[in-house]
Amino acid sequence: MTITVEIGDELGGKLAAEAQARGLDVPAYARTLLEQAAQPGRRQPKDRNLEEFEKTLDRIAQFSHKIPRLPDEALSRESLYQDHD
Repeated sequence: MTITVEIGDELGGKLAAEAQARGLDVPAYARTLLEQAAQPGRRQPKDRNLEEFEKTLDRIAQFSHKIPRLPDEALSRESLYQDHD
């Protein structure tokens, strides 16, 4: 199947740069993006994942006052690498 899609110069430039970074030509890179998007069971778009991530951080933060403070010595080099010579 052949599909023709018109995109703006800015998006075209970004697409070309990403394709070049992956060692692909633009049509091959666009094809891989479409194949990934068409896979069943694909995760939510990035915006949705970011929203879920922020909600998770908010749930964690609501209990942050219960986390005990660590003394500075707990994060010293000697403390972190005590199993090394």
